[in-house]
Amino acid sequence: MGILSRFADIISANINDLLDKAEDPAKMVDQCLRDMMEDLAEVKKETAAVMAEESRCKRLVDENDKESARFEELAKRALMAGNENDARVLLAKKQEIENAGAALETAYAAAHENAVRMRQLHDKLVADISELNNRKAAIKAKVSVAKAQEKVNELSNSGEKAKLAMSAFERMEAKADQMLDEATARAELELGADDSIDALEEKYRLGDSSASVDAELAAMKAKLGL
Repeated sequence: MGILSRFADIISANINDLLDKAEDPAKMVDQCLRDMMEDLAEVKKETAAVMAEESRCKRLVDENDKESARFEELAKRALMAGNENDARVLLAKKQEIENAGAALETAYAAAHENAVRMRQLHDKLVADISELNNRKAAIKAKVSVAKAQEKVNELSNSGEKAKLAMSAFERMEAKADQMLDEATARAELELGADDSIDALEEKYRLGDSSASVDAELAAMKAKLGL
């Protein structure tokens, strides 16, 4: 029977192990439930068949026991009636029935064992499905929170990168301001030097012109006898 060949795997399956190995527990829990419901449907069908077989074997054993007891009673009556040969034939039939009963007992024992295992499998699947259904909402909520936390972490990392970029930008801006200030200072110094030279040149140029006028004035006075 196919389902019984998988009995050990299903009966020993651990939901926690499955979820621990899952990359996405929220999806895994839904898939687990679908698989387990399919298994449960098959288990119910097979369990019913196995239990029916168990009942059939038990009925055959009971009927065989009754038949054996009937021939034993007939053999007693034959002896009481003084018919030893008839009693011998009846006891031989009884032994034949009992021999067949041994095979029926073996078949019933196997059917009973299968039925017990199937009922265990059925009960475990029902319990696992109930547990998983009860935990499904909590599992999905935890996954949702975890994903949200990942987003927060990503945004936090982006914020740190932006902060570093802004810090670098501020350093570059300060350096540019310093360069501008230095250039402005140099320009002012150079402009101041040019102004001084021009002023001195103008001073003495005007001074020379005034001396020439004074000399000419003195000559004119002398000529006029003033």
